[in-house]
Amino acid sequence: MEQLIEFAGNHAMLVGGFSAVILLLLWTEVSRHARGYTELTPVDAVRRINQGKITIVDISTAAEYSKGHLAGAKNIALSRFSKADADIEKLTSKAVLLVCKNGQTAHQAAAKLVKQGAADVAVLKGGMTQWTADQYPVSRK
Repeated sequence: MEQLIEFAGNHAMLVGGFSAVILLLLWTEVSRHARGYTELTPVDAVRRINQGKITIVDISTAAEYSKGHLAGAKNIALSRFSKADADIEKLTSKAVLLVCKNGQTAHQAAAKLVKQGAADVAVLKGGMTQWTADQYPVSRK
């Protein structure tokens, strides 16, 4: 224990940096759990989809959606999540998987959906980019 105290005294910058990294990791984990929705890898998403109890919503633009999307996905624009919308209100009582091009925009929609009262919301980690990179099927219908 004495050596640890001596090390900390001799390397204050190093110990301070290490402490900052630990605090950042803790803050990230706490905020991730507090946001109210989860991230699913493509493998986890396939499991949930195969259980048949999740609604897939693709918030990509119409052009990106037509290039390829998950089978059975509904295309709903991100802007519709900001105002009162009957389709969005229906989603609050269902399990929802939100998908976008690269997984970033879906987080915004997820936060808005949770704020409107949705309890079971997930985001596809990496979006359609990761989905296609992992060679999962895409629908163009």
